Amino acid sequence: MGVKHGMRVVVVGATGNAGTSVVRALGEAPDIESIVGVARRVPSWSPPKTTWVRADLGRDAREEADLVRHFEGADAVIHLAWLIQPSHRPAVTWATNVLGSRRVFEAVARAEVPVLVYASSVGAYSPGPEDGRPVDESWPTDGWPEAAYCREKAYVERMLDIFEREHPQVRVVRMRPGFLFKEEAAAEQRRLFMGPFLPRRLVRSTFLPAVFDLPGLRLQVLHTDDAAEAYRLALGRQVRGAFNLAAEPPVDGETLAALLDARTVRIPRFAARSAMATAWHLHLLPPSPQLFDAALRLPLMDTTRAQEELGWRPRHTAVETLQEFLSGLRRGTGMDQTAPLAPKLPGGRAREAATTGVGERP
Repeated sequence: MGVKHGMRVVVVGATGNAGTSVVRALGEAPDIESIVGVARRVPSWSPPKTTWVRADLGRDAREEADLVRHFEGADAVIHLAWLIQPSHRPAVTWATNVLGSRRVFEAVARAEVPVLVYASSVGAYSPGPEDGRPVDESWPTDGWPEAAYCREKAYVERMLDIFEREHPQVRVVRMRPGFLFKEEAAAEQRRLFMGPFLPRRLVRSTFLPAVFDLPGLRLQVLHTDDAAEAYRLALGRQVRGAFNLAAEPPVDGETLAALLDARTVRIPRFAARSAMATAWHLHLLPPSPQLFDAALRLPLMDTTRAQEELGWRPRHTAVETLQEFLSGLRRGTGMDQTAPLAPKLPGGRAREAATTGVGERP
């Protein structure tokens, strides 16, 4: 089933890892007539069918009026905008991720947009079952309350519960992907999760003799382009509710060691957590130790619903996705035309980060 002919789709947060893939997927779809890309920093990128508008969801409540204007006449809004950093300033991420999402949802209702597709996450889920079995979309979405990312994702899920009750005429779809990677996003993800002090040569197998293997740590990853295809498919099928998105196999220390031709070294969780907490408090590492705690508790997701109701299948395995990402990480690959994916940004080099503080800037 194809999407409705001549659709006008608005993508909020169109210049990041997920956004650039979604815009490309929509641009290649013959039945998408036009795309409006909403971004905090308008890019120089010129993909097919796309026009750009500026909006900063976290700074000004008056943005909602502009959003209504941008949304009017749209057949669907895809909401992807999200801040992961600054991890040391949770009020900043809350303003964009929670309050900004509320503005998007309210603008969708005021502009009478019939379809809303929202980027949730595996991070919205409550800790997984003790037996490690994969969970479907009915698993509770209370997040891990100590981690800002999970707390915010869970809160927005509750906002959407209310939105759906108050606006049943809007078809709401929630995508819950695992960790998204692609080569073009390598520079951005290094800034977000590794920081500027990690020498690039360490991700080459000849310089990394061992990979830490943490008991119980298994994560699901997905190529960003495969996630984008799920968003595209959701526009043309009369589906509602949540969809888990992930590729096989789940990733653990053994998987990473094989990719890097390294051996594994088993270390206790508390030792890894303590080292991470120290580095975060010293502004040497961007992600908070609470995010590490959350990662250890994430459930594995069952993707049967996406396969059966969307007809979705990932084209890349988890291993292939990580191979591509590591290749980009070694080369410092990015995308010059958009600020989030740019290979170099202020604060991206160690000297600049030392003056601004890792985890202090959006």
